[in-house]
Amino acid sequence: MADAHPPLDFARVFASPALAGSAPVQPRIAPGGGWVAVLRPREGERSRHDLWGWERASGQWRMLVDSTRLEEGAALSEAEKMRRERLRLGERRGILSFGWTRDGTALVVPTPGALWLAGLDGALERLDTGTGAIDARLSPAGGYVSYLAEGRLWVAPRGRLASAITPAESADTVRWGEAEFVAQEEMARLSGYWWAPDDSRLAVQRFDESGVAEVLRASIGGEGTAMVRQRYPAAGTANAAVALWLMAPDGSDAVRVDLGEGADVYLARVDWAPDGRALYVQRQDRAQGRLDMLKVDPATGAASLLFTEEAAPGHWINLSDAYRFLANGRLVWWSERDGHGHLWLLADGAWRQLTDGAWDVTDLAGVDEAGERLFFAATRDDVLAQQIYALDYSTPGAGPERLTQDGFVHAASMDAAGQAMIVTRHGPDQPPQAYLADGQGTRLAWLAENRVEGNHPYAPHRAAHRLPQFGTLEAEDGTTLHWRMILPEMVAGQRYPVFFEHYGGPHVQLVQRGWTGALAQAIVAMGYIHFQIDNRGSAHRGVAFESAIRMAMGTPEVADQRAGARYLQGLPFVDPGKIATYGWSYGGYLTLKMLAADQGLYAAGIAGAPVTRWQLYDTHYTERYLGDPRLVPEVYDRANALDGLTALADPLLLIHGLADDNVVFAHSAEAIARLQANAQAFEMMLYPGQAHGVGGPGVSEHLWNTIFRFLARHGVTPP
Repeated sequence: MADAHPPLDFARVFASPALAGSAPVQPRIAPGGGWVAVLRPREGERSRHDLWGWERASGQWRMLVDSTRLEEGAALSEAEKMRRERLRLGERRGILSFGWTRDGTALVVPTPGALWLAGLDGALERLDTGTGAIDARLSPAGGYVSYLAEGRLWVAPRGRLASAITPAESADTVRWGEAEFVAQEEMARLSGYWWAPDDSRLAVQRFDESGVAEVLRASIGGEGTAMVRQRYPAAGTANAAVALWLMAPDGSDAVRVDLGEGADVYLARVDWAPDGRALYVQRQDRAQGRLDMLKVDPATGAASLLFTEEAAPGHWINLSDAYRFLANGRLVWWSERDGHGHLWLLADGAWRQLTDGAWDVTDLAGVDEAGERLFFAATRDDVLAQQIYALDYSTPGAGPERLTQDGFVHAASMDAAGQAMIVTRHGPDQPPQAYLADGQGTRLAWLAENRVEGNHPYAPHRAAHRLPQFGTLEAEDGTTLHWRMILPEMVAGQRYPVFFEHYGGPHVQLVQRGWTGALAQAIVAMGYIHFQIDNRGSAHRGVAFESAIRMAMGTPEVADQRAGARYLQGLPFVDPGKIATYGWSYGGYLTLKMLAADQGLYAAGIAGAPVTRWQLYDTHYTERYLGDPRLVPEVYDRANALDGLTALADPLLLIHGLADDNVVFAHSAEAIARLQANAQAFEMMLYPGQAHGVGGPGVSEHLWNTIFRFLARHGVTPP
């Protein structure tokens, strides 16, 4: 008789079809609300995505663009490769992004070398963009095609040849229309040019990297090594010099925007007013304690200060996209000025707080300007489960109305008019779902019900699915910390090993009441307890909770993870000598700090792509939390992970991709050299051709088998 519960192993976790099922990618409502378009993984090829559309009137799905029709075979430029890495696209292929035209009658699909206009009837129109083009777009009013190539911005009136509208300069150091490295990697700003709503003007960024230190980085692949010269602004060194210009679509009438006298600033966000009569620019100082909102005259580039956002003492300014300029000149704005992330309304020069309390707004989903209602995601009812709320912002003191139900973690996006909403949700035993709702939150139709039954990929494993448990414990200063634990099937009296996974850095929350994914279930199926705790410094807990790491990285996080390990050791079903800790990126850094601080507490540690010396990491991220190393070198000395390696005694597995341009391999190289110089035993696995996120067909399975073979060699095994 066949096994009713087939084992869930790493081979199946990373095979096609994906075990999470058919959750749509990038669901977007058409203007007018008549259609919803999504990217959907191809049957039997989980990494390839096609473009599908759902017609609201008929309730029917239709493939709008078959990705194989768009294959051009064009080689990706180095800039496009880096852009895709910033987008964390990993192994994804086929259609990677798309957008609706303003009238909602067609979709715009960029591919290497072309921009495609896809009609709802299946028609495809190719708009040439030239070889090596990146960030290709159709202008808002549909009159122009624009793209970046050779360090310049190119624009073509529809149906005509493109011409470069920015000057020819040294493409090695000066680039127009492109976001600089730290903007892409750390500010979540991937664009460097912005069309006016009526196509009349463009705002175009120019950056000059000639003053940025050049790093010669070996990108080691399986079939050879490429030496990549990368301008990398390490902490305490020069950033790219950034300027902003305004010009007509043909490049004429160009004026420089007045960004102020201080040259060492960050261009954080750029937005056009809905009527195109003003340009709004967010200017952040290098210390990231101040954010100025500038109002710019599109004709002259002259700027005036609209308002300033100041960080609380000991904190920093967190950039956000949870804001909206309204047609009537008002602004809905997200701010942490009262200690939590909340929404405010700026009208006629006066501020009014719209949400308040000891909870955080995590996203602004949309605004219904006609009805004066806004929609947002927040932790108001449960810090571990974001819900969607609506608020009447025309009525002072009005409270939010919850639109979603308990038991799920939610996110939402809306059409531009705030009339229709796509809600995505997931729960402890439910992979991501998506549905279309109206402004009252009423579900109109499922876009992906994704129920785990019938022929759902996870259905054969549903009976063996283990639900998580949740709890809290106190940090050393009394702060409440939340944990999540998944237990395997256990035999009374037996003690079990723990796979203690962490991240620990800012802007991330691991512990939520949502879908943990098949990987955690595969680990539990092997007989391990899976455990996570969110330490001080992680996201969605307010300013005081997050700012614990200011000038102290590697200290409160280690203490809080230690508290989690001590808690585990006191549980009767945990083997106290078999707690293994694992983390990637910041989590890899934390693995090294945890092993060094608490010798013998952890049976083994796995550090993936770890930061080891913060002077090697970039300016915008590192200086936000640790300050400028030229001013506070002692802070960096305490935060770095290398010195603690000299006395390391616990088993360590170090993992790194050899084409990583984020946490560059130099971080691990310094750790390797330090360990070898001290004749210390450790293990290592390197992945040729892999960037910061190691994965892909075969590689993902190899990575996780490597981790658990390492644990087995060191006796961290189930009873």
